Amino acid sequence: MHNTLVIIKKELKDTLKNKTVLIQFLMFPVMTLIMENAVKVPDMPEFFFTKLFSVMYMGMAPLTSVASIISEEKEKNTLRVLMMANVKPWEYIAGIGIYVWTLCMAGAGVMATGLPSSVIPFYLCIMAAGFIISITMGACIGIFSANQMTATSLFMPVMLVFSFAPMLAMFNDKIEKVAGIFYTQQLKVLMNRMSFDAIRPEAVLTVVLNGALALLLFFAAFKKKGLE
Repeated sequence: MHNTLVIIKKELKDTLKNKTVLIQFLMFPVMTLIMENAVKVPDMPEFFFTKLFSVMYMGMAPLTSVASIISEEKEKNTLRVLMMANVKPWEYIAGIGIYVWTLCMAGAGVMATGLPSSVIPFYLCIMAAGFIISITMGACIGIFSANQMTATSLFMPVMLVFSFAPMLAMFNDKIEKVAGIFYTQQLKVLMNRMSFDAIRPEAVLTVVLNGALALLLFFAAFKKKGLE
């Protein structure tokens, strides 16, 4: 646990230096506040921008951040040094995951400020679940990549699918059917209803299967590549 806390503190310090990672945590919360308060369109659904940007946030920020952090530290041999300092792989992964999840949840808390207090717990639960799956996917990509360039080429298409498929699904029925297999789309559907009572078994099953697949890919990547 001590090593995990050290990793978290290290990443918090590095975040202030790494503007690429920092902007991932700030962009969507800031955009949500601006758009919700500045754009008023007749007949626009309630909390439209909050829901739209929330799904894009959960599919983009944790995935790209984790992949970038792990691949950068592999490229700079920082991970090798940490392993030689008796930091176990699970301690490092746990530290990175907790750090990214906490910052993403802080951003989600900012985005939730415009929502009614009665639906905020449901909203945060939805965001928390999406962040966990995205973090796992980001760890897969980071472990599999030898450097940042490789990681970027891998996470860009994955990020675009998870982030933008739910948005495009609003305008195209065919895309909606395809997007239904992704956790971001199912979580968006649940977010539109904003109620624990509206949770459907098929939505939960899809999210669980996505999470299980991400976990399976993570272990496969770790077994093949490791952290060094």
